[in-house]
Amino acid sequence: MKILMLNGINLNMFGKRDPAQYGTITLDEINASMKKLAAELGVEVECFQTNNEGEMCERIHQGFVDNVDAVLINAGAWTHYSYGIRDALAILTCPIVELHMSNIHAREEFRHHSVFGAIVKGQICGFGEDSYLLALRAGVTAAKNAKKK
Repeated sequence: MKILMLNGINLNMFGKRDPAQYGTITLDEINASMKKLAAELGVEVECFQTNNEGEMCERIHQGFVDNVDAVLINAGAWTHYSYGIRDALAILTCPIVELHMSNIHAREEFRHHSVFGAIVKGQICGFGEDSYLLALRAGVTAAKNAKKK
């Protein structure tokens, strides 16, 4: 089973960006934790990060071509306004799990809305780096359940 983990704009700056909100963990450390949990779950996870919206859409399209089993996405600020990424995600036929390290509903008003909300299986937010691990577990379960249908 192959899971695609997508990280969006500014997330390469975890560890440096607003430690009060995101802590001091880096994206490389998060990716290492994801790969460790994936191995325990017997799945493969590929982690991708970009600050370019077009590159994100292209990687989503490639996920469709590659027939990945689930997509996990922390799109950062794109979550709140990128209809291009939303439309790319809507092409996928696999489960999609949206995740955020911070609780987007307890932050600025503009962060309360996700343009992906209507097309994702679910959303996990507010658990720091654990949001990634919870999303991986949820994505694997959703992918297994989708295969049963």
